[in-house]
Amino acid sequence: MSVDTANPEGSSELNADSELKQGVSGRLLYFYVLGDVLGSGIYVLIGLVAGAVGGAFWAAFAVGVTVATITGLAYAELVTKYPQAAGAALYVNKAFKNKTLTFFITFCMLSASYAAAGSLATGFAQYFGEVWEAAPALVVALGFIVALAIINFIGITESVVANMIMTFVEVTGLVIVLVIGVVATAQGKVDFGRITEFSTDSNPALGLLAGVALAFFAMTGFENAANLAEETRNPRRDFPRALIGGMATAGVLYVLIAVTAAITVPIQQLAESDAALLEVVKTGILPLSVAVLTIIFAIIAMVAITNTCLVCLVTESRILYGMAREDVVPAPFAKVSSRQVPWLAILFSVIVIAALLVSGADLAQLANVTVVFTLLIYALVIVSAVKLDRHDRTDETFRAPRVLLGIGVVANFLILGYVIYDDPGSLLYCAALLGVGVVLFIAERVLGGGTPTTDLES
Repeated sequence: MSVDTANPEGSSELNADSELKQGVSGRLLYFYVLGDVLGSGIYVLIGLVAGAVGGAFWAAFAVGVTVATITGLAYAELVTKYPQAAGAALYVNKAFKNKTLTFFITFCMLSASYAAAGSLATGFAQYFGEVWEAAPALVVALGFIVALAIINFIGITESVVANMIMTFVEVTGLVIVLVIGVVATAQGKVDFGRITEFSTDSNPALGLLAGVALAFFAMTGFENAANLAEETRNPRRDFPRALIGGMATAGVLYVLIAVTAAITVPIQQLAESDAALLEVVKTGILPLSVAVLTIIFAIIAMVAITNTCLVCLVTESRILYGMAREDVVPAPFAKVSSRQVPWLAILFSVIVIAALLVSGADLAQLANVTVVFTLLIYALVIVSAVKLDRHDRTDETFRAPRVLLGIGVVANFLILGYVIYDDPGSLLYCAALLGVGVVLFIAERVLGGGTPTTDLES
């Protein structure tokens, strides 16, 4: 891997024309990636994956992380070439020079993030109910989104620092689970035979694919870091390290946590639980009050959800900001506050997420919507990396192995096809969210004079 070893002052010239503050270091970016990939999925989805696969459900997480990491290689290559906000939309535009496709990908990105934020806010409200049952779920969810928007308004450096702190908290929760696994093993209270069992009625391969499709929601998030490219001090040096390092760390933790859950708790019990990791805590392996540990874990889960949702809000506003600068969405979205954050883009994102919450959209369907959009984006980003192989390449840019990228395209489309087959109703929500994009497209053509640019290099 070839990376930029220039000093931070020199690297800042890459983003010299950006109005955004370059306040994100490589270390902060690593924890940003780690925190977003870990996110809330590991706390919420393990039970569903266990039910789909059986005791060997750890393999679904391993396969999912592998596919996501391959996609991450494509992102790392493209970010070192084009360290600008807008992420996948920018890469697809440079590869295909097609305004319609660029606009479509932009709102696939936004729609995925909006749907994820809506489902996470609902999950936060559910965990909050474990601590205070009297709180109305919708009010908690809406207040949660508003609170994160305020953090985002304060500034990007503060947002990423908050993300890093919350990452430490959620990792601490996972460490507790691992400690329970170690103690249970020492006491002989585990069943390693479960980790090779497939409890599916059909072909084990199909069961594994079903598990990967469910687990993939927990794998998404690393792509959000690409939208901080303009705010990173040394993107050519730091992005490959942060992306791959963060994903590798998350992948190892996912597999270890899955194995721990499988050997300490019966698979059926995990599958029937809405918070499977709490079942590990409730085994009573540690010499502490189960009731106290349960409350602590509920709080940790809320922190994990907060971490992921904060990243969603940061990402959404930066996508709108980047595309407004390139005349893809109305120009007001490019306005920044005195603290150098895109305030109108943040406000718009809060309104869309709030609308999803008020609509009563099902949490599971919103998660599937996120996966559908994300897999399509991943596949197109990999294709863009291959298509742009000979463009803007220098000795300082990272280059991903082409064989791995080919495997990544096939894997992403395979999982995408299964999700659509398993839940075709999710396409209705996809269409509704893309409808928001149509409105902004029309507004840009009217307010922008009807001649938006087609080259994001302008």
